[in-house]
Amino acid sequence: MASTVSAYTEKIKEMSMMSLICSCLYPQTSYPTTNYQFGDLEVKPINKRLSGQSFEVILKSPTDLSPDMPSPLASPPALTSPPKRDISLDELQRRLEAAEERRKSQEAQVLRHLAERREHEKEVLHKAMEENNNFSKMAEEKLNSKMEAKKANREAYLNSLKQRLREKEMHAAEVRRNKELQADLSG
Repeated sequence: MASTVSAYTEKIKEMSMMSLICSCLYPQTSYPTTNYQFGDLEVKPINKRLSGQSFEVILKSPTDLSPDMPSPLASPPALTSPPKRDISLDELQRRLEAAEERRKSQEAQVLRHLAERREHEKEVLHKAMEENNNFSKMAEEKLNSKMEAKKANREAYLNSLKQRLREKEMHAAEVRRNKELQADLSG
């Protein structure tokens, strides 16, 4: 699906803007009905889609090919690979041992990586616990200092109230004494 979409976007990029607009305004609804021959391929257009073209590609069977035409499946001699040599038992054993060593080293590397991740997770958890403990201690110290400050403020407030009350009582006692003195003098 993605390759089809990318092919369509590439095709649209290749088309000029004018031809794109013209193809949208004047769509070709008649498709050619002739068949095209390319060697052992036959291409037949199919008029099934209005949004685009579709083709049916027909491959001729090898019996339909004439004897003078080369077989399309035969590869050229320059591209053929050399014949495989027989692998000896020692060579096979050496390859198996090398594969086993690679597997073991890869397994050790994966285990080492997992151990590093576990160690990192432990460090992160330890650091988080330390930060949590530090936060708890700081919050407790802050709360205690606030409580002590409020207690000191309350005591200072109560002491000031007691002081004013004493002053009022002293003033009241002085007023009573002055009144008694005036009553004794006038009376």
